[in-house]
Amino acid sequence: MPRGSRIDAVGAVHHIMVRGIERRNIFDGDADRDHFLHRMGEILLDTGTTCFAWSLMPNHFHLLLRTGNVPVSTFMRRLLTGYAIWFNRSRKRRRHGHLFQNRFKSILCQEDAYLLELVRYIHLNPLRAGLVKGIEELDVYPYSGHGTFMGGLMKSWQETDEILKHFGNKPALARRRYRQFVEQGIGQGRRKDLTGGGLIRSAGGWEGLKQKREEGQYQRSDERILGDSDFVGEILDKSKESLTKSQKLKSKGMDVDKIASHVASLLGLAVDDVWAAGRQQHIVNARSLLCYWAVRELGVSMSSLSRRLGISLPAISKSVVRGKQIAEDNAFILT
Repeated sequence: MPRGSRIDAVGAVHHIMVRGIERRNIFDGDADRDHFLHRMGEILLDTGTTCFAWSLMPNHFHLLLRTGNVPVSTFMRRLLTGYAIWFNRSRKRRRHGHLFQNRFKSILCQEDAYLLELVRYIHLNPLRAGLVKGIEELDVYPYSGHGTFMGGLMKSWQETDEILKHFGNKPALARRRYRQFVEQGIGQGRRKDLTGGGLIRSAGGWEGLKQKREEGQYQRSDERILGDSDFVGEILDKSKESLTKSQKLKSKGMDVDKIASHVASLLGLAVDDVWAAGRQQHIVNARSLLCYWAVRELGVSMSSLSRRLGISLPAISKSVVRGKQIAEDNAFILT
């Protein structure tokens, strides 16, 4: 059965898993890992995406992200495409073709129930795989976010305070309790309940599901979501509302050209100015509003806008963020 479309929203937490094609290595050495982390850090800051946890393995990696100003699919497209091009063009490789599996795995997670568990699970990956021998080595291992929590790594783009506050108000105490929490998870091994959504996982396994059914509790579920029945229902309802809005706009005949006309009317410009290239502030504002409404409200792909406007995907991504702010500051709406 084909997977459904991705579910996302501003502030949503996602457990991201990406593997190399045919499980081949995606990192040949520390230089590759360092470049990947540098690239990821820049995109995180650029898009306002929050990274709570991460670990890089030879042929795959895990991320725990909270959606910022752009959809998580946009963030991942920029990260994976940019790194794959760099990796393939490296002098020592000069390879061609795909580096990653065609579709990364993204599970939208219920934050209250799973945030800390996922941080621990993701950060323990190098230890489970035998890349480090124990918690002491993990404390200083440079390719897992655990070291940032322990103060040994400096990653300005990784969010640690929001996690550490769960373990205490004083930094030293919080780090010590966090480390104890991580160490307690070593014996748990691989946890399939944290690497996917669906009814069985969200209910805590077959026994949990059986108990809930015996109690007369029937759960809503979705393979794209990790959370309890109420959370799954809420996310699916919001996703449906978003889709319905796009469908309503399209049913009224709304398209990119009509959005451009609406933007021109709001800003007192000619329609040609909205499509014009240039760095003048009125043109930048107009194109930003166009990108925001086209992508976020009408559901137009950023790649098609990129071709239409003659600018790069990263530029479209920045325009969406800028357009959102302009719309909110001026109470502009797309009608």
